[in-house]
Amino acid sequence: MPVRPTAVLPLLLTAALAATALTACGDGSGSDPNTLKVSFKQSTDNSIKVTDTYLADIKKQFEKRYPGKKVQLVPIKAPDSEYYTKLQQMLRSPRTAPDLVYEDTFLINSDITSGYLKPLDAYLAKWKDWSQFIDTAKSAARGEDGKTYGVPDGTDTRGLWFDREIFKRAGLPADWQPRTWDDVLTAARAIKRKVPGVTPLNVYTGKPAGETATMQGFEMLLYGTGDGSTDPLYDKVTKKWVSGSQGFKDALTFVETVYKEKLGPDVSDALDPNFNTAVRGELLPQGKLGIDLDGSWLPQDWLPGSGHAWPGWSKRLGLATMPTQHGQAPGKVSMSGGWTWSVPAKAAHPDLAFDFIRTMQTKANAQKWYIANSGIAVRKDVANDPSYATAQPGIKFFTDLVASTHYRPAYPAYPKVSTAIQEAMESVTTGDASVDKAASAYDDELKQVTDGQVVQK
Repeated sequence: MPVRPTAVLPLLLTAALAATALTACGDGSGSDPNTLKVSFKQSTDNSIKVTDTYLADIKKQFEKRYPGKKVQLVPIKAPDSEYYTKLQQMLRSPRTAPDLVYEDTFLINSDITSGYLKPLDAYLAKWKDWSQFIDTAKSAARGEDGKTYGVPDGTDTRGLWFDREIFKRAGLPADWQPRTWDDVLTAARAIKRKVPGVTPLNVYTGKPAGETATMQGFEMLLYGTGDGSTDPLYDKVTKKWVSGSQGFKDALTFVETVYKEKLGPDVSDALDPNFNTAVRGELLPQGKLGIDLDGSWLPQDWLPGSGHAWPGWSKRLGLATMPTQHGQAPGKVSMSGGWTWSVPAKAAHPDLAFDFIRTMQTKANAQKWYIANSGIAVRKDVANDPSYATAQPGIKFFTDLVASTHYRPAYPAYPKVSTAIQEAMESVTTGDASVDKAASAYDDELKQVTDGQVVQK
């Protein structure tokens, strides 16, 4: 599921994070030749143990397969933005670098450019299962130098989740499928009028939400503007970032409307870095949110034993594709990202680290992970397995969106571009700036963070 910051943190916080990273890895991955250190993002919600449970099982398999070898799991418990910062602190030194890390694809090129990751091509050439991975997933882990720096463990798509009971009370159809942005706002306004006490529409916004705001929120809007023939964020012909676009302003106007008309959550809640946890764990299960622009992975929070078990979610919640701005072709929008397992350049045990990846990525283990994590398969043999397609409600809906999805321009400058988008969103959310001023400030920041590599649209 997705990435956030590269905004510069205050010096005191940076120092604190560095200290945390050093503590987390002790004397570094090279301190014991028989111990493999695996670092990953741990949920800030103590009841969500999907990743922990899965990795504990892989650890057991690995230690049985490689007698005498031990796996030390090194969880980083933090919101996304802090996770990225802590991870990058760890990757800078052989003393603190783990042997294997969980990388969001949005950040991978930035970390490649910084020299933090090791190319895996020599390993992949000898691994027959690599041919099972779909090309789009492979490209998400490929650097600008053409080398591959990670093995993807799934992808994701995004759409509109809606509460059928709230819709019924608001006089809205149970098979709702909006055709335009106005249709989405019209439904939210109906909920506000007829169903008091609930939040009509959630669109993630602002810097505290990090990449969640950029990808689930802004880019789901931006990529629905125009005619779909060009990337509205990055011009692939000129290899420059797009500034001055009407689509950018239109996407900001949608965000502004949601919060100006009080169709969304309270601004203080929306700007809480843990708000996405509240959406999945409280607002949706408790029937307090009408429409949620969000990702395919939500059901992982509602599985038995998750701490937020919700057996009836598929009956209560409906799914609709996010429409394009005016209903223009192709009529729907989705964004895809995903995460990869990567080997740090300063890892002490890279061979063992890749053996751990191979253990995770047997067909059986990969399928187990996709289902537990409510992920979208990137292995063809799993995607074609009927037991995968029927394993969980919603899998087919979100998997079908892969055919028309978009991917972020995950070039080295993207993390800073993403932060600039979040700042523009936050300023119209709080009312501190008009759409025009926020867009102008974004254009100025875009020139700075991309060294002037922009094209006016």
